[in-house]
Amino acid sequence: MTLQNRVLPTGEIAAIPERGTLMGNRGILHDADHRLGKARWRHPHWVTCQLSFKNRRRALMQPGNYTELFFLDEPTALAAGHRPCGECRRAEFKRFVALFHAANGTATLAGIDRLMHRDRVTRRRAQVRHTGALETLPDGAFILHDDAPHLVWGGHLLRYAPGGYTAALPRSTGPAPVLTPASSVATLAAGYRPVPHHSATQQNP
Repeated sequence: MTLQNRVLPTGEIAAIPERGTLMGNRGILHDADHRLGKARWRHPHWVTCQLSFKNRRRALMQPGNYTELFFLDEPTALAAGHRPCGECRRAEFKRFVALFHAANGTATLAGIDRLMHRDRVTRRRAQVRHTGALETLPDGAFILHDDAPHLVWGGHLLRYAPGGYTAALPRSTGPAPVLTPASSVATLAAGYRPVPHHSATQQNP
């Protein structure tokens, strides 16, 4: 059975066979039958982790344990409202926190998580979106173009698919619906460089 644990840039959690390159955590979202309920988070500390760390092994969606979520890559995780884990992704976490503070005026990790939660989702579990200018959006931000998620990377917009990026369009100008939360976009603009799926370089050499 394909588990419902793959997070898309639009914030949806889908049942998709491909696992992706990063894992995430929002708390326990599943039941004893490995099915998600209505809840899409149990705490505001949404993190992304390495798939492998210190030879730890865990079976997916075990009763009483957090729900393992998966992302194509780090830009996708950022669009869905996650940040780096402070343990298994320590170097990325330190860079992200420093740049987030500088860009958004926060001073503590709790402040980061509160601001990120405000920026990423409504109380009705809908993704918060805002409008940005394509010509000024930083690399790593996600937008909607022709109703499909696209990654801003270099001079191109890369079309997202669960298995990787499938097409590149020249980056244009003008307003666009932005999926990546505003505070994370500011962090990207301050210099945080997320690692995209390897297909991004194939589509945007």
